[in-house]
Amino acid sequence: MRAWLDGAELNLGSPQQRATLAILLLHEGTQVTLEELIDTIWGDDPPRSAVSTLRTYISRLRRVLHPVAIHSTWGGYTLRTEPGELDLTLFRERVARARTARHNGEPAAAAVLLRDALALWEGRPLAGVPGAYADARRMRLVELRLDATEERLDIDLELGRDIESITELSAMVAEHPLRERPRELLMLALYRSGRQADALALFRQGRRLLVGELGIDPGPGLQRMHRRILDADPLLLGPSGHRPPPAPPRWTPAQLPPDLPDFSGRAVALQELSDALTRPDEVPVVGVIGLGGVGKTALAIHAAHAVRQAFPDGQVYADLEAMGEPSDPSTVLAVFLRAYGVLKEEMPDTLYERATLWRTILAGRRVLIVLDNVRDSAQIRESLPATPGCAVVITGRQAMLDLPGVRWHTLGSFSPDEALALLERVAGADRVRAEPQAARRLVAACFFMPLPIRLAGARLTTRPGWTVAAAERHLRDEMRRLTGRHTDCPAAEAPLALGYRQLDEAQARAFRLVALAEGPDVSVSAAAAILDLPVEQARSLLESLVDVHLMEVCGSGRYSYHDVVKPYARRRAMLDDGPAACQAAISRLIDFHMRAADLSRGAGLPGLDGEHTDPLADLLLLSHAIGR
Repeated sequence: MRAWLDGAELNLGSPQQRATLAILLLHEGTQVTLEELIDTIWGDDPPRSAVSTLRTYISRLRRVLHPVAIHSTWGGYTLRTEPGELDLTLFRERVARARTARHNGEPAAAAVLLRDALALWEGRPLAGVPGAYADARRMRLVELRLDATEERLDIDLELGRDIESITELSAMVAEHPLRERPRELLMLALYRSGRQADALALFRQGRRLLVGELGIDPGPGLQRMHRRILDADPLLLGPSGHRPPPAPPRWTPAQLPPDLPDFSGRAVALQELSDALTRPDEVPVVGVIGLGGVGKTALAIHAAHAVRQAFPDGQVYADLEAMGEPSDPSTVLAVFLRAYGVLKEEMPDTLYERATLWRTILAGRRVLIVLDNVRDSAQIRESLPATPGCAVVITGRQAMLDLPGVRWHTLGSFSPDEALALLERVAGADRVRAEPQAARRLVAACFFMPLPIRLAGARLTTRPGWTVAAAERHLRDEMRRLTGRHTDCPAAEAPLALGYRQLDEAQARAFRLVALAEGPDVSVSAAAAILDLPVEQARSLLESLVDVHLMEVCGSGRYSYHDVVKPYARRRAMLDDGPAACQAAISRLIDFHMRAADLSRGAGLPGLDGEHTDPLADLLLLSHAIGR
C-alpha cells in the first residue's frame, strides 16, 4: 500500500492502518461496515478497543489523505476515488480498452494499452497488508495480472514478436509451471523460431508435471498445440505463411546518459514533460527549446529518467551535435537500429529503408527516444515513431514548426529561489546560507542561469578560503572584461559558442556588433546604423537571432540581449571584428543619435525619446575603452 500527493509519498501509518485503507479502496466506492472492517483486520480475536482503534485509524487517514475524503455512513465508511487516482481502476480500464482495440482489429494498439496497464504493477500486491482478507484479495490480483500478461504475450505473437517473447514466456513458465496458457504460447514461439524439438520437449515436461502434481492430463489448448506442431500446421507460422530464420539475441537498450545528481528546480516544467510523455493513446513528442546553457539537456534527461519505467522496451538517446557536422539522419537511424540488434550486414542502405525498418521495430513496443541538440527537423523526421506507445523528447535552440504535433516548452532562467537551491546543492548549503545576501548577488551575477551557477559553485568548492562575497566580486570583474578570458570562460560560454558557430556570416556580424549599443535594448533603426544596413535588412537579421534565442523582442521595433549573452557577444566583436571595426560601429551609432537629436530639436520636441534613448556618454566611454 503506497500513496502519493502532489508527487510526494505519504506516510500511511501502521500495517493495520494500511489494511484499513486497502479494504476501503478494494470495496471500490461501496460502504464497508464497522463489523466488516473489524472482522477483516483482526479476524476472530479483535481487541476490546477495536472500534475506537478503528476510528483512530480513519481519523489519521483523513488527515494524511486530505483532500481525498473518507465519508462516514450509517454504520460504516465509504472512500470514493476520482478517475486516475487508483491504480487498480486504471489497470482495469486499460485492459478493457485493450480488449476493445483487439476486437476492432488493432492488435498493436491493444499491446500498448496492456503494457501500460501492466506497468502500473510494482512487486507483490498489497505487500505489508496483513490478514486473511488481504491474502485472498492478493491471489485475485495476481490472477488479474497473469491474465493480462498472457493476453499481451498472445498479442505479441500475433504481431510476429516470436523471438522477443521467448525470454519472458520462459520466465513465466518457470514461475508458474502448472499454468497451461504460458506453456502453450511458449511452444508456439519456439516452433515459429525454428525450435520444434524444444517446443515438443516443453509439452512433455508440462504433461509430467500435471500428472505428477495434480493427477490430470494437459487441457484441450495445450494438447491441441501439441498436435498442430506434430502435424506441421502451416497456420501456426502466422499470416506470412513462412517460418522466419533464427535471429541473433535481442536486448533492451538503456542509453540515457547519467542524470545529474544535484539536479534541482524546474518542478513545473518537469511535471508537464512527465505528463505529456506518458499518454498511452498517442505518440507524444515534446520539445525543449531555449538559450544555450539554460539547462535543456539536463531537464530532458532528468524527465526521461523519471518516466523510463513506463517504457519497458528501451530508451535510446542521440546527441546530434556529437554525431557530426551536421548530423546525418541516416546515421541516427543506423545507431538506433544497431541498438535493437540489426547487424551490419542486415543494415539497409537507404534512409527510406532504414526509416521503415525502424518503424517496424517500434510497432507494438514502448520505447522512449531522446534526440538532443537538434538543429532542424530534417535530422530527426524519419526517427519519429508512427504507432502509439512510444514517446520522443527533443532539445534544440528553436522550435521546428514543420514538425506537426510537437508540444514545445521554452525554458527560461531559474527563479531566484531555484538558483539559490542549485548553488546550495553544488557548493554546500551551510556555506551558502552563511552569506544569504552575497549568495543572492552571486546567482544574480550568474543571470540565474544553471550553467554559470554550477560553475560558480564548483569554483567555491575548490577555493575553501573564499567567501561567497569574494566569489561574486571576482565573477563581476571578469564579466566586465572586453578582452581576456577568465578561468571558467570556455566552459561557461561553450553553449553560446555552439549556437554562435551555427550562424551565417551576416547573422554572426549582427550578433557581435549590435551588442556594442549601450542601454537595456536597441531599436531597429539604431541597429541598422551600427551595421550600416537598410532598416528592413537589419530587422530581418535581428528576428533571425530571436528565433535561436540569442536576442529577445522587448517592444515594438526594439530588441535586447539576455544578460548572459551580451558580454559574450561583445567579446566576440573584439576577437572577430577587432577594435577598429568596433570603434567604427560605435561612431556610426553616435552619428545616428546626434542626427536624431538635431531632428528632435528642429521639430521642437522636448528631447530624445522612443528609439533614441541610448546614452551617448556611455557610448563615448566604451569607444575610448576599446581604443585603449
